[in-house]
Amino acid sequence: MESLGKMFVTKAYDKKGRSMKGKSHPGFAAVQAKIAKKQGISKDRAGAILAAGARKASSKAVKANPRLKRISGVKKGK
Repeated sequence: MESLGKMFVTKAYDKKGRSMKGKSHPGFAAVQAKIAKKQGISKDRAGAILAAGARKASSKAVKANPRLKRISGVKKGK
């Protein structure tokens, strides 16, 4: 009989189906700079876009990533 630990292990995958094991988020400032460069806008505006996306995050996403709560206006979730 399999151990309970092995039965309930879930893996995170990116949009292309690759395993996300060992990959961490680059951080708010790095993502902000990437948005600014890609769209050709200021870092302030890119930060606003990024924060707006965080505010739209579902409660399930906030539960999976509690650091989203650091952004003002993000629903705390249960």
